[in-house]
Amino acid sequence: MCLRRWFSLGVALASLGVVAACASGAGSSSTANTLRVAVSAGDQAAMEAVVAAFKQEHPDVTIKAEYLGTEAYHAAIRTQLSAGTAWDVMFVWPGNGNPSALQVLQPYDYLLNLSDQAWAAQIPEGLKPVTQVDGKTYLLPMAFTGIGAIYNRTALAAVGGQIPDTWTELLAFCDAAKASGKAAFALGNQTNWVTQLIDYALVATTVYATKPDFDQQMKAGRATFAGSGWQAAMDKYLEMNKRGCFQKDPLGTTYEATESQVAKGETVGIVQGTWELGKLSKLAPGTEFFMTPLPATDDPSQTRMPGAASGGPGVNAKSKNKSLALQFVQFMAEPENMNKWASSGGSLPAFPNDQFTAGPEVVQFVQFQKAGRTVPFMDQLWPNPNVQNVHFAGVQDMFSGKSKPAQVLGQMDAAYQKK
Repeated sequence: MCLRRWFSLGVALASLGVVAACASGAGSSSTANTLRVAVSAGDQAAMEAVVAAFKQEHPDVTIKAEYLGTEAYHAAIRTQLSAGTAWDVMFVWPGNGNPSALQVLQPYDYLLNLSDQAWAAQIPEGLKPVTQVDGKTYLLPMAFTGIGAIYNRTALAAVGGQIPDTWTELLAFCDAAKASGKAAFALGNQTNWVTQLIDYALVATTVYATKPDFDQQMKAGRATFAGSGWQAAMDKYLEMNKRGCFQKDPLGTTYEATESQVAKGETVGIVQGTWELGKLSKLAPGTEFFMTPLPATDDPSQTRMPGAASGGPGVNAKSKNKSLALQFVQFMAEPENMNKWASSGGSLPAFPNDQFTAGPEVVQFVQFQKAGRTVPFMDQLWPNPNVQNVHFAGVQDMFSGKSKPAQVLGQMDAAYQKK
């Protein structure tokens, strides 16, 4: 999914061991002991932790890492891949659904086949459909991530401390937060990718609790977005806005601004991915954050959470440093380093192992994973990136009053049919 996705167009460049490659040098050739890596800005904390560990073992290796806002990343990766100037190791999203997703890139033979790597056989069965193409592996999934309501524990206590478990309780929670001078949730719908998160959190229940095979029905032409539980989710999304669950002017608020709002306790929470937990902890040291499901019905037994493989490293098929690139990816696949990635980013390791202990901030997500109450990120199984783009624009149009849910869902159905 484009989760953590479509950040602002600004490109954040950072250094790991050396000064990061500047934009003008992005196409420069790598030297034998230099590895160029491109990562979504949302994974910066996790990548920094892993690269620091790699540098300890390989002090002679220089890693030039670029952390790009995801919209900028989507634009840069295709341009550089087609020009033959792309990074040695670059992050690729599983499945389909966005311009940097595996099934969008691989038809052009941009990525190295990694099926012969030792870790490839360890990929859990449930993750193989979105990490492989025609049975061949092209990316290492690093984490199992989720989407839910993330709360600032201090701000939660200030509004009564009651975590909503039902839809009715959620609306009452919004009222209580508003009465205390806070918004329940920060929402940055000016940033395209953020628009999808609340829909996904709600659709996990409104669609998949009763129709777990919805994606298969869509693929077979026996279901559509229109007339499905997607309508209920979008109606609830708009009801939350009308009820005052969000801060003033979500359409005029960026993703970065919402991070600040929840870190400072100006809002009680934010609906985001597990990857956000690591970032919030850095923004507000000493403040506790934790994630719970976003309820969509008054029957808690029906509640589901989105949970899926996150993006992971792929190797440029034209890299001049394939050997070093493969060594780095193999290092990332080791349990200690995958666990380090998960802990730093607030997620779970993609390969379950006994060495990992989940923190209290994701206890409920772990419980839902073990109970089989998670569903894939919706866009990973969509047939093309256009559906997600239509969804982004459609939510923004709903919030501006230009469209209604039924219109947006009809547009999504039309986009789904395009090859």
